[in-house]
Amino acid sequence: MKTFGTHNYYVYILTNKIKTVLYTGVTNDLKNRLYWHKNPEAIKKSFTSRYKCFYLIYFEHFGNIETAINREKQIKGWTRQKKENLINGFNPDWKFLNEEIE
Repeated sequence: MKTFGTHNYYVYILTNKIKTVLYTGVTNDLKNRLYWHKNPEAIKKSFTSRYKCFYLIYFEHFGNIETAINREKQIKGWTRQKKENLINGFNPDWKFLNEEIE
């Protein structure tokens, strides 16, 4: 029997090429979500499209959507410095991780 709400969920942070803008999101399919951020045919006025935030620099895995959403909200409420500290602990060089997912 499948337990409702237990799957793969990801909280992630994207940035632009010069790393001046941060975007935090949640998804159940990180590879597909990265594609849609970079190719937003239907949502050309989206935040990530407007600020060219296509580059994955941080992600966390969760087995439960409620936990993932709560974490996303927590990170979104943080200051930029606190987000940078989180990213630095995971990815100190701020390497673009898209190819590791794709």
